[in-house]
Amino acid sequence: MTAPRTTLLPGPRAAEVLPDPAGPRRPWAAALRATACGAAAAGPVIALTTGYAPPTLIHFTVLANFLVAGAFAWSAVRSWRGGPPLSPRLWGGVLLLAAVTGLMYHLVLVNFAGSPVSTPRTGPDTATGWSTTVSFLLHTVTPLAVAADWLLLTAPRRLRLAHIPLWLSAPAAYLGIVLVRGALLSPGAPARYPYPFLDVDAYGYAGTLTQALALGLLFAALGALITAVDHLRPNVAGWFPHGRNRISPPAAGGLK
Repeated sequence: MTAPRTTLLPGPRAAEVLPDPAGPRRPWAAALRATACGAAAAGPVIALTTGYAPPTLIHFTVLANFLVAGAFAWSAVRSWRGGPPLSPRLWGGVLLLAAVTGLMYHLVLVNFAGSPVSTPRTGPDTATGWSTTVSFLLHTVTPLAVAADWLLLTAPRRLRLAHIPLWLSAPAAYLGIVLVRGALLSPGAPARYPYPFLDVDAYGYAGTLTQALALGLLFAALGALITAVDHLRPNVAGWFPHGRNRISPPAAGGLK
C-alpha cells in the first residue's frame, strides 16, 4: 500500500510560507529625514521660546511645521525599520502644506508690512537675528526639505487627484479655527486674526470667506500641479540599490 501523495512532496520552506514583511532598511534615508524633522521642529520651538510673534501657535506656518516634523519623524522610523512608506494621502497633504507655507510667505506675506511673521517680541539687539533665523527655518528650509524628500526619496506616480479634497481639509479646518477664535476674542486683542486677508474686521465675513475661497481654489490647483509633476518625474529613489530584494525573499526561487 502506497503512502498518500501529499507525504511524498517536500514541505514548503519557511521563507515561502511566511515571507519577511519588512522591506530593506534605509539608514541613510532615515538619517536625512531625522535631520529634516529637527529642522522643521526647530523653527516653531525657537518661535515659542523667544516670543517671535504673538501669539505663535495660531499661525498656520507654525502649525504646518509641527505637522511636517511629525511626518518626517514617522517616515524616519519607517525607513530605519524597513517599513512601508507613508501613505500618499498623508504625504501628499504634507507636501501641499509645505508648498503653501513657502509660496504664501515669499509671494504674499512679505508684501504686507504688518505681517505677523515680522513682529518679534524680543529686545532690539536680538530681534533681528531671531526673526531672520525663524523665518528662514519656517518658510524656506522646511518647504525645501519636504520637496527634496518627495523628489529624491519617494517613488513617483503615487499621488492622485482624488486625494486633493483630503489634503484641503487641513487648511479648511484652520480657517474655521481662526474665524471661531476671532469671534470669541474681544476687538483689539493681539493677533485676533493672524493674517491680513483673514481679518473679518477689515473685510467682513463675506469678504473674508470670498478671499478664503479664492485661496482654496489656488491650493487645489497647486495640488493638481504637484500630482501632475509626481506622474512625470523620474524614479530617483529607484536608482539607489537596496540591501534586499523587494519582490521575493532570498530563499524563494523564481523571478527576482
